Amino acid sequence: MPTSFCNSCLGIFQLKSSFEEQTKMNKVAPKILVSTLYLLILSFPVQTLTHVADTDNSHSGEGEVFSKSCNNESPSISFSSSCQKSKRTEVSQVLPLQTDGLVFADQRLEVVYPVIQKFKSSITFDPLGVTKSWVGSDICTYKGFHCDNPPDNTSAIAVASIDFNGFQLGAPTLDGFIDQLPDIALFHANSNNFRGTISTKISKLSYLYELDVSNNQLSGPFPMAVLGMNTLTFLDLRFNLFSGQVPPQIFTQNLDVLFINNNDFTQSLPDNLGSTHILYLTLANNKFMGPIPRSLPKALSTLTEVLFLNNQLTGCIPHEIGLLKEARVFDAGNNQLTGPLPMSLGCLEQLQLLNLAGNLLYGMVPEVVCGLENLVNLSLSDNYFIHVGPLCRSLIQRGVLDIRNNCIPDLPFQRSMIECADFFAHPRFCSHMWFHSFIPCKFSFHKSSVSAIPKIAPSSP
Repeated sequence: MPTSFCNSCLGIFQLKSSFEEQTKMNKVAPKILVSTLYLLILSFPVQTLTHVADTDNSHSGEGEVFSKSCNNESPSISFSSSCQKSKRTEVSQVLPLQTDGLVFADQRLEVVYPVIQKFKSSITFDPLGVTKSWVGSDICTYKGFHCDNPPDNTSAIAVASIDFNGFQLGAPTLDGFIDQLPDIALFHANSNNFRGTISTKISKLSYLYELDVSNNQLSGPFPMAVLGMNTLTFLDLRFNLFSGQVPPQIFTQNLDVLFINNNDFTQSLPDNLGSTHILYLTLANNKFMGPIPRSLPKALSTLTEVLFLNNQLTGCIPHEIGLLKEARVFDAGNNQLTGPLPMSLGCLEQLQLLNLAGNLLYGMVPEVVCGLENLVNLSLSDNYFIHVGPLCRSLIQRGVLDIRNNCIPDLPFQRSMIECADFFAHPRFCSHMWFHSFIPCKFSFHKSSVSAIPKIAPSSP
C-alpha cells in the first residue's frame, strides 16, 4: 500500500474525524478566541494586495485555531461529519488526457495532471515563482499540492489538499480547476488575486470539507452550489466582492464555521439564524439591515462567536441574547442598535469580548455585565449611557471597559451636555421593555445591585 505523502501530520482525509471527540468536548480553548481568532478574522493583512485584506486569513497562521496544510507540524481542528462516508463522484475532464509521455504513481494523478497544467497556463501573476515547481509527473511535490490515500481506495494516491495561502497568484478564474479535482478535501487559497465566480460544478466534489477563498477578488452572488455540499463544514468567503443576498439555507447547513465578512451582502438577518449549527458566525462589514432576530439564542449549544459589527442593524438588543450560554465573543459594534442593555447579558458566563460601541444605546451599564468573570474586553464607547457602577468603574481602571464618548457626567472624555440633551429629547423605546430588566440566571444579584439606579425612559405599552 502506498504511503501518504503527508508525512508530518495525519492523513488529510482523516483530519475531520481524528480530533472529533476533543472538539465536541472542548470546542476551542476559550482564551484563544479573543487573543487570536477574533483578531485574525478582522485585521489587515501583512501582504498588500489590490484590495483591503486581513492579516492572515489562512488557517496556518500565528496563533492558529483551524486546520493546517500537511507540511505543517500542528494538527487540524476536527469537524463533526466524516468525509470517509462520502462516495467519490467522478468529475468529467475538461481536456483530453495529455500527459506528455510521463509516468505517474497513480492513475488519479495522471487524470488531474492536464487540469493542473491548464490552470498553470492561466496564471497571470506569480511573484513568488510558485508555478515553477509544477513540472513533471510527481504532482505530490508541486508547491501547494498535497496527496493522500482517498477514502474509497486506500491503496490509491490522489491530490487531496491544496494550500495556496499567501502565494499572491493571479488568475481570471478558478473554474475548471478546483471543480475538476475529484478527490480534493481541503482547498485553501486566501491572499491571492483570483477573480471570477465560484463554479456551480463544485457541488460534485464529494470529499470537500474546507473551502477558503478569502482575500481575493471573487465576485458575483453568493455561491449557491455550496448548499448542495453535505460534507462542507468550513466556508470562508471573507474579503471578496460578493454581493446580493445570502441564502437562508446556508445557516442550517452542517457548517461549523461561516466567514462571509467584508463583502457587499445586503439584506435583513434571516429568522432561521436560531436554527444554525455554526460555532463561528462572522457577518461583519456588510450591509445587513433590520433587527437582530430574537430566534438567534435558540442556537444555545453551538454558537460560540457572533460578529455583526459594521452593518446597518437597527432596533433593540433582544433580551434572548442572554441565553447564548456558549458565547465567548459577541460583537455588534458600529450599527444603529438602540435601547438599554438587557440585564440578561449577565448570564453569558463564558463571554470574553463584548463590543457594542458606536450604536445608540442608553441607560445604565448593568453591573451584572461588568461582573462577568471571563470578560477581558468590554467596548461601549460612542453611545449614550448615563451611569456606571463600582464594578464597571473597576473595569475602566483595569483597561477592560471603554466607556468614552457617552453621557456619564463624572467621567472624562464624554459627549457634551448639548449633544446628550438632544439625544434624550427624542427617546427611542423598545417593545417588551420590562424584559430588559430580567436576569434568568441570577435574579438575586440584579435585585441587590441595580435597584437603586433610576430608569431613564418609560416603557412603551
